[in-house]
Amino acid sequence: MRARRVLCLWFPRLAAERLMRMERGMEDGPLVVLQDVKNRQVIVSLNTEAEQAGLMAGQTARDAQAICPTAHIRLANPQAEQLQLNALRRWAGKFSPWVAAEAPAGLILDISGCAHLFGGEEALLHSIQDDCGDLGFTVLAGIADTVGAAWALARFSHHSAAAIRTGDDIQQEARATRSRAARRHWTRGGTPPNVHGPGTRAHHITAPGQTRQALVDLPVAALRLNDDAVAGLARLGLRKIGDMIGLPRAALTRRVGQDVMRRLDQALGLVPEPVAPARAPFNFAVRLTLPDPIGLEDDIMAGLDRLLGPLGDKLRDKGHGARRVRLQLFRTDHTMQTIEVGLAVPSYDPERMRPLLALKMGDVDAGFGIDRLRLEAHVTEPVYATQHAGHAHALAAAERRQQDDMALPDLIGRLGARIGLDQLTRHHPGDSHIPEKTFQTLAAAWSEPFGDWPPMVTGPRPMTICRPEPVHAEDKPKPPATFRWRGQTFQTLATTGPERIAPEWWLDDPDWRSGTRDYWRVETTGGARLWLFYAHGRSMSSGWFCHGQFA
Repeated sequence: MRARRVLCLWFPRLAAERLMRMERGMEDGPLVVLQDVKNRQVIVSLNTEAEQAGLMAGQTARDAQAICPTAHIRLANPQAEQLQLNALRRWAGKFSPWVAAEAPAGLILDISGCAHLFGGEEALLHSIQDDCGDLGFTVLAGIADTVGAAWALARFSHHSAAAIRTGDDIQQEARATRSRAARRHWTRGGTPPNVHGPGTRAHHITAPGQTRQALVDLPVAALRLNDDAVAGLARLGLRKIGDMIGLPRAALTRRVGQDVMRRLDQALGLVPEPVAPARAPFNFAVRLTLPDPIGLEDDIMAGLDRLLGPLGDKLRDKGHGARRVRLQLFRTDHTMQTIEVGLAVPSYDPERMRPLLALKMGDVDAGFGIDRLRLEAHVTEPVYATQHAGHAHALAAAERRQQDDMALPDLIGRLGARIGLDQLTRHHPGDSHIPEKTFQTLAAAWSEPFGDWPPMVTGPRPMTICRPEPVHAEDKPKPPATFRWRGQTFQTLATTGPERIAPEWWLDDPDWRSGTRDYWRVETTGGARLWLFYAHGRSMSSGWFCHGQFA
């Protein structure tokens, strides 16, 4: 059985070198990347020149400016750095099909049975180093039998445990002071710092079965522990992994905890730790390149018909349905126009997508001609196939029901193509006795129609409900004979009620701070039928209010 081999790649300057790749016109010199950590701007990444100038990760922005005033300062962008790491993960797929991203700046590759394709592990690392040098990234690598050991070798094989400060250190001196002291040492003839730049060959390979020997001299931080755990081990006098291996396991577990021991077992291979590669995202897109430019609407629709079928087949094969479809039309003058439509329900049927795109054809500006079409379903949802059993009549009835059920989604999709899907809403019943909460408004394209509404257990509700508006009337629970509302005076003809509704005591609703309400259906001499209530008062004063109008 072939031994398992794991390769860990670490990009210590990913954030800084990503900015250097983007800003090609940036002047040469020190570059630091800052990020807000506990209300302070701290260096999280820096380039080779910045480290040679005496800067280091973890320093504050003020210390960095004091040590190197000429340094270029940029702010970290975690989202862009994650996208860059994902791009590197796809690049690493050329070396192994099992590649996992280890945020924020690492990759884990299972190279079992892959190294011989590149001439061995040493040649494989040389190829990786050459590619990273061409890309402008600094990379440190480690190969071992386990994920934890490869991770430790990539990050700590170039450091010694003596450099790790113990938990008993008072650390009264600031980082800037230590940095200047270290810089004066090597600038006056001492040993210069070990700085790795893009393309630098810095890797460590452990022979199969030699994992324990490779880890004994590494600091305990190489076990992927947090700062508190490292400080706790240092207080016990455990600074190297070898110091932990020879101790009685039961007593050590009681002192340091299960998490530390689990990391140690993973590094030594006593606990399995698989490499979980990220699944490649689905890409539902098709394109058509035309021999001659086109500009007529019929020609564009003919090209669209050539694309809808293959796109529907791709969606059906993966069990997905399109929610939003984007058509890109590339003109001969190297410009592009985009048309985007949304569907009320996810579908892979071309007949559901074609009418919506046809409604947008009037907005197409062909310019000097269109020579390429690209159709993409960039928002999709899973769609589960339905199997119908029975004789031919049952199957035909099921098909008719299915076609009838799609009439309303098709209407919603067509209206959404005109005015936008967000403008189409529907009401569902709400589980509350508060009048304005007895229904909820949902987007029509992302909800199903509700069947029979529950019967009205209380009195009838008005056709329109508004926010409670003050009514000028005598402050008494009995319905007023005359009242004034919205600048008009009304005479009461008949009243029905009361219906008492209490507020939800577990919520603090500003509209219900007036306390318990008594609702009355009031018909006036002018024909208006209003829904008035008398608030008995709580944190607000009592009085009469109008909450709606009947038809």
